[in-house]
Amino acid sequence: MPAAIPRNDSQTPDDAISRFWDTYIQHVNIKGIKPPFDRWYVIRAEHYIKAFTGKRLRQHEPSDVTGYLEKLLENAQIKAWQYRQTVDAIQILLCEAVQIPWAETFDWDSWKEQPNQFPDDPIQQNGKHKQADQSCSFSKDFRALGTVRLNHREVLNKLTTEVRRRGYSIRTEKAYSDWLCRFIIFHNQSDPVPLNGPEIVSFLEYLAIKRNVSPSTQNQALNALVFFYTQVLQKPLDDLGQFIRAKRPRKLPVVLSRREAKALLDTLNGTFGLMAGMLYGTGMRLMECVRLRVLDVDFDYGQITVRDGKGNKDRVVPLPNRLVDPLQRHLAEVTQLFEQDKVNGTSAVYLPYALDRKYPNAAQEWKWQYVFPSPRLSTDPRSGKLRRHHVHENGLQKAIKLAAESVGIAKKVNCHALRHSFATHLLEAGYDIRTIQELLGHADVSTTMIYTHVLNKPGVTVRSPMDFVD
Repeated sequence: MPAAIPRNDSQTPDDAISRFWDTYIQHVNIKGIKPPFDRWYVIRAEHYIKAFTGKRLRQHEPSDVTGYLEKLLENAQIKAWQYRQTVDAIQILLCEAVQIPWAETFDWDSWKEQPNQFPDDPIQQNGKHKQADQSCSFSKDFRALGTVRLNHREVLNKLTTEVRRRGYSIRTEKAYSDWLCRFIIFHNQSDPVPLNGPEIVSFLEYLAIKRNVSPSTQNQALNALVFFYTQVLQKPLDDLGQFIRAKRPRKLPVVLSRREAKALLDTLNGTFGLMAGMLYGTGMRLMECVRLRVLDVDFDYGQITVRDGKGNKDRVVPLPNRLVDPLQRHLAEVTQLFEQDKVNGTSAVYLPYALDRKYPNAAQEWKWQYVFPSPRLSTDPRSGKLRRHHVHENGLQKAIKLAAESVGIAKKVNCHALRHSFATHLLEAGYDIRTIQELLGHADVSTTMIYTHVLNKPGVTVRSPMDFVD
């Protein structure tokens, strides 16, 4: 192992190794992994180094990483979280500790996504998949999904190319790719090209009957497969006919009372507190808030422009007066971060719809920066560029959940509950349903009407007969 660690000639081998791992742990800690968990990253990185005895880290190539990770997929003992942790550990080792140039553009994210998102699926029996008409079609762990990505790389690359050519988001790209992989696993790792309507129907019915997925999940799988066959393969599909659809239960949205909303927001502070206030004060969806750019905030007119909302629609929502000062202070801090990124040459942000080609300097302008930027830089999985993206939404989701628990709110509180509360409280204040529909960005007023049921005021105030008893 000493030969694999870069060191100065003035250092003894033991000193070099000790200094190297101290530096490595510092990089791990910067990523937010604290003791004692950071030691596991050292162990994963050491295992990787030991797999290449006599080869210095600076001599490593992408094929070394892919070969190591592919072999790791064959390990029947490793768990999904251990696999992801290994990929993370190697990425920090090569990108941060050793700073190998090609490692910055290596597609680490695709390897982290190998673990299947259906962890409770039945496992393979005797190393073979059951037939597609039975309930055991997905692997319990991530190995089957990893095998699909390796064995069907060409067809998956075609799907990715077409998705990017049409300017779809990276979330859509990942979702469509994952569904195609699951479809292939369901049909015994078969080549998907010759399959057609009946095979799609059997897969969709399996999702509804055996997996008991939600209607939106089944529709997403259908959209992904229809896109693959009609747009990628240019292959007409057989008539899918009538297939069993997932049942759509009628659910009322979770709404906080004004007291609960105030208690929740008072508990949160910092960036997450500001973001939660934006969700409740504007009715924005979670990702609409996360993706806000500086140019979308208009302090003079007291409004926020939500761009590319659901259905690719833009709309305008009010900027709460109470959030003006906190938001301005927050942007002042973001400005300092932006100035530091300019000095480091990492101030360019992602721009949609090829705007970076039309306006080459726009990505480095202040107005295009994210209102809520990530605290750390990351590699764009598409372009391979090192840049600062927006903050990850999971942090806000966890913060709101913990805040609700801390103040004793006995409801299933999430980010969307603040949007529901925004609409309901506007109705309580006397605003008409059409205005609220426009603020929420609903395509049909019938969607907005659900909040009248929450209020229990479908035209008249209803009192319980219990209240009439003397």
